[in-house]
Amino acid sequence: MSLVASYSRGVPSPTKQAPPPLQVDTARVVLAGIGVWAVALVVVLLLGDRVDRMWTWTCLAAIALAVLGLAIMRWQGQLGRKD
Repeated sequence: MSLVASYSRGVPSPTKQAPPPLQVDTARVVLAGIGVWAVALVVVLLLGDRVDRMWTWTCLAAIALAVLGLAIMRWQGQLGRKD
């Protein structure tokens, strides 16, 4: 008897069907994230020397990566698509 067969014998089968996937506007979620990081960047810049510069670069990197993510979603044709 193989390892897979002995493992699958002890695993119960699901009794309910999986729910349908949620329809989420990913662009709106990414834009909200950009807004949160932009607010954090403003706060960090207002605090000035009382905050480590690492946080400034963290905010900038998060905004840049989110913009890159939006560009990739647009390139793949995921923006503006209603499923």
